[in-house]
Amino acid sequence: MESFSLILAIVVVTALAFDFTNGFHDTANAMATTISTGAMRPKVAVAMSAVLNLVGAFLSVEVANTISKGLVDEAGIRPEVIFAALVGAILWNLLTWLVGLPSSSSHALMGGLIGATIASAGVGAVHGDVLVTKVLIPAIAAPVVAGIAALLATRLTYSLGKKADGKASEKGYRAGQIASAGLVSLAHGTNDAQKTMGVITLALVAGGAVAPDSDPPMWVILSAGLAIALGTYLGGWRIIRTMGKGLTDLQPQQGFAAQTSAATVILASSHIGFSLSTTHSVSGSVMGAGLGRRGGVVRWSTATRMFVAWGLTLPAAALVGALAEYVTGFGSWGTAVVAVFLVASSAAIWKISRREVVDHTNVNDADEAEPAGVVTTAMAAVTPPPAGTATEDPVPSFPAQAAAERTPSTTTTV
Repeated sequence: MESFSLILAIVVVTALAFDFTNGFHDTANAMATTISTGAMRPKVAVAMSAVLNLVGAFLSVEVANTISKGLVDEAGIRPEVIFAALVGAILWNLLTWLVGLPSSSSHALMGGLIGATIASAGVGAVHGDVLVTKVLIPAIAAPVVAGIAALLATRLTYSLGKKADGKASEKGYRAGQIASAGLVSLAHGTNDAQKTMGVITLALVAGGAVAPDSDPPMWVILSAGLAIALGTYLGGWRIIRTMGKGLTDLQPQQGFAAQTSAATVILASSHIGFSLSTTHSVSGSVMGAGLGRRGGVVRWSTATRMFVAWGLTLPAAALVGALAEYVTGFGSWGTAVVAVFLVASSAAIWKISRREVVDHTNVNDADEAEPAGVVTTAMAAVTPPPAGTATEDPVPSFPAQAAAERTPSTTTTV
């Protein structure tokens, strides 16, 4: 085996930096609904999520093996290729975090790796069958399956709880939210931390530090788990706001249904080695839960921007990864130029984010509510009301009644 070279050390550090961005980028997946419904205080929620992300990193290596052994051909892949891929993934994560869009860190990593690999070794070095079956198909299926499951679970939850005491029921669902949020955090660590493990292992194979077809070494598992846990603890407050308040308004029953549905989909995919986007799964379940309650509103303008970001993630990260690989091809100075560009761009994005700070003190401040669209109105019309649910505000049947309720009384009591 060759010695642990400087470029290999740079790749490992950059991979852990990506894992860190993955952590704060995806904190919303586990904790946005719990924070938005008030089930947990923001700082406590992200601390719990960080610990469970670390635990989840040790549960499986199936997804890591998909990345390191299945997606691209290990032969001919240089460490510089992995470095270029990570540059594309990190920059996309930071840009979408800046604008508060919950895009997929997983697909950013895949896109960067595919683009850099094609630039280095050609299209043939990418295993198209693995890309389709274990990346693209799950990307489409995950939000649909999670959304339908959350919609049905929400309706079932309201149906079963319609005769329950309102305050007791709400308290129970808040406790259920905490448990389901912990399950999502555990699932996120199981799925997303492994992607960094897979990339580092691929770099170690490319640099000759470990044998081909090796599982991730223990130090790789530990460092990846710690990096994603630290990023999770710092909290991606911008994306938490979008997921918790900007996409829909959730009550505890809906939050519980959304998180349980998403966790089930994520854990099942991790078990069979699908490199699933936890963002897609959780976003789909949140929208499904929003549609599952009568009167619930999905803000489709926010959802549309999110869908556009999802569609751009793979090609955008691939383009940056390919350009970075082209520059690193000029030798050590080219790699240094890419590294400086990554650091400077990251610093610039952080500085821009300071113009409007979003943190645990204002994460639940929602923008002006968007009126219900055609889809939401149609869903509400055919969904029977959850009678007897104390947590829902009654919706006036007539415009005049609504206007009367909004107009303060002028009667004076003597």
